[in-house]
Amino acid sequence: MKVLARLRPRWVIVDNYALDARWEQMIKPCCGGVLVIDDLADRAHDCDLLLDQTLGRDIADYEPRVPGSCVLLCGSEYALLRPEFAEHRHYSLERRRDAKIENILVSMGGVDRDNATGKVLSALASALLPADCVISVVMGSNAPWVDAINKQATNMPVTTVVKSAVSNMAQLMAQSDLAIGAAGATSWERCCLGLPSIMIVLAANQKAVASGLRSAEAAEVVPAPHAIIEMVPTLVGRFLQSPCKLMRMSISAASVTDGKGVYRLTKHMI
Repeated sequence: MKVLARLRPRWVIVDNYALDARWEQMIKPCCGGVLVIDDLADRAHDCDLLLDQTLGRDIADYEPRVPGSCVLLCGSEYALLRPEFAEHRHYSLERRRDAKIENILVSMGGVDRDNATGKVLSALASALLPADCVISVVMGSNAPWVDAINKQATNMPVTTVVKSAVSNMAQLMAQSDLAIGAAGATSWERCCLGLPSIMIVLAANQKAVASGLRSAEAAEVVPAPHAIIEMVPTLVGRFLQSPCKLMRMSISAASVTDGKGVYRLTKHMI
């Protein structure tokens, strides 16, 4: 609190499931405003702005939990994405007019502690992929399974490239035809680019995101890592048999967010 009192920041941004109105009340006298980022709607907040980027989130979910003066920004139009995703959106959507699966992107998060990536590659190895298909695997530079995944990649039936610490994720997504990834924050990045995806639920707090995007027909969902081996080949096979399904999913995903959530938020903050 002493540091905040000395700095007197215009805004303090709170993004932590362990913090609620009690902590926010203590810091309010030390700053110009408090912005809370949440997606659970399960506790009280004392803030000036609250943002929840969950698809279909209604302000009514938060109204009993915040002061009457709090501005509520709810829904996937407020998804906080880096500007390069909006910049690649037009190119990405245009290339999806020709629905096909030539490039598959696999990205299970920076750490992937339980090696969901390895399960996905095992599942893809049993899928009937086109011979010219290329799989790009993105991992964090400190992921514990990098060496094992590199070895597994050399034994895949189609070309499989492992990349780490990438800085051009928007470009990689825009150039991919199908993504297989965790049901976390990258879900909104894939939607912005209209990238059809198979989402793997890796944690309990990802279930709501996955359910919402599945209902919106913006993604297929694998409910838990143990179902990857069984479900992924079947889902990929459906896309291969019905390219129009890819196109429909791309349109649905692109309607979820346009990548301009940061702009909408900063208008309120300024």
